[in-house]
Amino acid sequence: MEKMRRIAAAAVLSAVLFSGYSCRKTSNGDDAKGTLVFRFEGNPRELSKVSQDMPDTNDFLITVTDGDGSPVFDGLYCELPETMEVSPGSYGIYVRSEDFSGLQFSSPQYGDEQCVVVPPAGVMSVELGCRQINSGLRLDVSPDFLTAYPDGVLFVRAGDRQLMYSYTEKRIVYFNPGSVSLVLYDGGKETVLLTRTLVSQEVLTLKVSVSADQNISSKGITISLDTSRVWTNETYRLGDEGSKGASYENALTVNQALASVGREDVWVSGFIVGGDLTSANASFSPPFKSASNLLLGPRSSVASRDNCIAVQLSAGDVRDALNLAEHPEMLGRLVCLNGDIEASYYGMIGLKSVSDFVLK
Repeated sequence: MEKMRRIAAAAVLSAVLFSGYSCRKTSNGDDAKGTLVFRFEGNPRELSKVSQDMPDTNDFLITVTDGDGSPVFDGLYCELPETMEVSPGSYGIYVRSEDFSGLQFSSPQYGDEQCVVVPPAGVMSVELGCRQINSGLRLDVSPDFLTAYPDGVLFVRAGDRQLMYSYTEKRIVYFNPGSVSLVLYDGGKETVLLTRTLVSQEVLTLKVSVSADQNISSKGITISLDTSRVWTNETYRLGDEGSKGASYENALTVNQALASVGREDVWVSGFIVGGDLTSANASFSPPFKSASNLLLGPRSSVASRDNCIAVQLSAGDVRDALNLAEHPEMLGRLVCLNGDIEASYYGMIGLKSVSDFVLK
């Protein structure tokens, strides 16, 4: 029964994959058969900072499609032949640890996607990765929040689905990469407390508390990374939103800045990940040519404009100290910048009128 369930899940997975992605058909006209050989790279290690065993790769769902998107194999990895004779051309390989519904507790999903070309009479060895491909959120609700909202109910919302998260819940709720919201229902009223955008492998631990003093200042955000998942820790203090960003010690994260368009004279903390901005592109490695702009990202490893904020460097001390054209060593540095968050700068949300900075 379990085997049949997994095969059925693989069929559902393949239908989803085929609708969104397929390798282009590639062939040089030679009909000599080629061979596909599969294996997982190395010995997959533990993928988190907490005790968690890797799923058995034999139970992974794997789908192999040809250049037309038609399935060549669709089933469990343990049932995949050691060598597969195929016609020359391009093939898509999609592997998942489980069928993921979109919003679930304790369901990290691992997998890989590749497109390979098999030459006539040749052998293509496919080395499959085993990395987390969904995102996660874990709440740490303080006792003062329970005291302030004894009848309140917290929900995690992703897309068109939401899941109740009790005050005492300790598990991580997983969802597909993208926006996730924390919602409070209390006294018949719904309040969206905050929204964050997470990428694959990113797990956000959110500490939720209530501010008794509107002028209270917290230490803000700390970020810790490991080699396999991105773990972010953030404190959210209900009633303390106005003080966030008032000082560099309590600076907004890049994600918070993206949701704070219109705020002026605010501090934003992030990593210098690129420059040479245009309306559609950015450079992420030296040499850099422009001294007038930067790209600020949530992590030093960012290599795309997604979830970043554009920074205008006007002539002056900040430009002289931070611009990548003259100071490529600033690439990857954590910095706090003071400026105004505006809706558009090089087609992105931007930080303009930057007047001060603090290097971390």
